[in-house]
Amino acid sequence: MTDQHAQAATASHDARHGRLTLGIAALAALATYLDTTILFVAFPDITASFGDSSPSTLSWVLNAYTIAFAALLVPAGKLADRLGHRLAFLVGSATFTVASMACGLAPTVGVLIAARIFQGVGAAILVPSSLALVMAAFPRDKIPQVVAIWGAIGAMSAALGPSLGGLIVDAFGWRWAFFINLPVGVVTIVAGVRFLQESRDPAVRLPSLGGVVLIASAAGALLYGVVESDAVGWASTQTVVVLAAGLLLLGVFVGHQQRTDSPTLDLELFALGNFRWGNLAMFSFSMSFVAMFFGLILFLVNVWEWSILKAGLGVAPGPALAAVLAARFGKLAGQIGQRPLVIVGGVVAAASGLYRVVFLTADVDYLVDFAVPLALSAVAIGLVFPQATSVAVQALPANRVGVGGATTQAVRQFGGSLGVALTIALLGTATATADLIAGFDRIWWLVVGGGITTTLFGLPLRTRATDGPPAD
Repeated sequence: MTDQHAQAATASHDARHGRLTLGIAALAALATYLDTTILFVAFPDITASFGDSSPSTLSWVLNAYTIAFAALLVPAGKLADRLGHRLAFLVGSATFTVASMACGLAPTVGVLIAARIFQGVGAAILVPSSLALVMAAFPRDKIPQVVAIWGAIGAMSAALGPSLGGLIVDAFGWRWAFFINLPVGVVTIVAGVRFLQESRDPAVRLPSLGGVVLIASAAGALLYGVVESDAVGWASTQTVVVLAAGLLLLGVFVGHQQRTDSPTLDLELFALGNFRWGNLAMFSFSMSFVAMFFGLILFLVNVWEWSILKAGLGVAPGPALAAVLAARFGKLAGQIGQRPLVIVGGVVAAASGLYRVVFLTADVDYLVDFAVPLALSAVAIGLVFPQATSVAVQALPANRVGVGGATTQAVRQFGGSLGVALTIALLGTATATADLIAGFDRIWWLVVGGGITTTLFGLPLRTRATDGPPAD
């Protein structure tokens, strides 16, 4: 009986530790993902506060975060494996929290952009270490369930972001979109110090710093060329030179990754068919999704002249519906495979963009002109995002799932950064209603193109009902 009591007590302690770890890790991850969607809602107020800055400069308030996040996500995950997940989680939480305070206090756009870079660094350190801590805190048979719970945080943050951001910005101003992270950071750091247990893999090889610098520089140059194109023209010498430099840096990065023994991104994983096509679908859909979401906020504020609060509430049903549908579509994918869902999702996304081109005008009709394509977008999000991630990760060998999953999230972040850059470039500096409508129509056509491209990338996928890993 004594042994049975001891075993029961150990099991109870392990279960309590697992729940605490999941709660702490999920709370921290929620803050990092929430920060993106809240900033979409806060962007019009930030623009008003720094009216002397150009739209292309202000776009870096959004993109500086996602580029740093994406470029460092994989190497930060490897560093956490080597040095310790608990240590990385605490460092990442502290970095993200301090950077959030700096963002809220920023007196200039330059300081705000610099602080956003450090926020991205903190998020990149925090996210992979939080997932690793969760996986280490549960027995193997529970891992699929708890990872699904952890992954649902992203969908929850997307659903909360617009409405919560609208409430905060409307009541207190855009700076509080950053200050809200401070109590979350304090709680996660204090709770992490007290309850989290260290785990590490000393055999992991650290990535080269050169690869990190090259991929971040390439992304920065390409996005800079895109956002400046509206001001100087796509055919201008400046745009051509900057885009060419970005492509050259990207080529150098690929060559560097093929030669180095410590790659930043494991490019050899892209030789796996499902991993390659799943990530391409993820990139194209993420680009068009972010352009759509950001564009809708700006449309409501600039064309329909809604308040920030009303705009946030206006788009909130879309992410909320997507979060509900994602779970149901996940069950369907288990029956028929992910390929049909990705293909249909791209078509539905394209249909949502085409609907907006035809119906969404300066005349306010929320239910017919706005809510219908918003619902279509929600269906597309639920169909594509979880399934593209799933099919890519399931194609990986068991010992590469961690780095492969982080690579897929980095691809998603890079796609989102391009979506922001294209939104700013396509909208330009127009102020007249007719010019604004024309600019937004270009964004909706981008959504159409992104949906079609997603479908095309989904066609080569080879999937089946999940009675085993999908074929490559």
